[in-house]
Amino acid sequence: MQRVRKAVLPVAGLGTRFLPATKAMPKEMLTVVDRPVIQHAVQEALASGIEQLIFVTGRGKTAIEDHFDHAFELEATLAARGKDEALQTVEATNFPPGTIAYVRQQEPLGLGHAVWCARHVIGDEPFAVLLPDDIILGDQPCLAQLLDVYENLATDNGANLIGVEGVEPEMTRKFGVLDIDRWLDDETSFIAKGIVEKPRPEEAPSNMAVFGRYILDPTVLKHLDKQERGTGGEIQLTDAIDASIREGVPTLGHLCEGRRFDCGSKEGFVLANVAYALQDDLMGPSLRRAIQELVRED
Repeated sequence: MQRVRKAVLPVAGLGTRFLPATKAMPKEMLTVVDRPVIQHAVQEALASGIEQLIFVTGRGKTAIEDHFDHAFELEATLAARGKDEALQTVEATNFPPGTIAYVRQQEPLGLGHAVWCARHVIGDEPFAVLLPDDIILGDQPCLAQLLDVYENLATDNGANLIGVEGVEPEMTRKFGVLDIDRWLDDETSFIAKGIVEKPRPEEAPSNMAVFGRYILDPTVLKHLDKQERGTGGEIQLTDAIDASIREGVPTLGHLCEGRRFDCGSKEGFVLANVAYALQDDLMGPSLRRAIQELVRED
């Protein structure tokens, strides 16, 4: 079984839900406390053992590339002024050459199309997909949890493994939903026999909704090659995964530990900022008191 070394991070979205903030700034560069949303995803991937990050970008995303590049003038100024802690913070966003690759998605044709744009960099090996909008706060990185399960359960013939969470039935229309074959003994993983994109509640095969963490077999790329349009007229990653299931690729869902925040929504973004700030040893206690006062005043 091949080890998962590469991760795809689709970052070509327009971020229209955050206008006007995203008029001149990529939504992935909006900060959760002191780190851009995209940096949370990058650090999760690297902490999980990923060796190469593949960013699928679009127009107006150069700020992301600059963020993960050397800022020589800034670094030299910080060093000269003896601001060692700030210098270490900046240097933590620099990576060795080849760690990050960039490919361009010229048209917004869906998540499946974004992943397909990275096909030549992925090659013929299993790969991870991280959607930066989803930030998971927990003791162990979510992707690391999936990789542990993948290494224990995947076969020499490969497998797909998808992070899921249970949702209320009326919420299934917002997610891809897995059709459960059977739960495994650990009761946190199950074998799937299908996947449906954004089904209506009465048509959903379960309430196990897919969020932005995947480990995928490269056969998924073969199905994306067909460029077939699905829900919303877009090329859906879920359709390619479903085709690989029907082809016999074992596919599992896994309930990751931790709390997920949807930073693609305003509410989720604000909640993520509050949750991460409360974890901070310096600002956490005073922020908790301030929030309690605000709630009482309201």
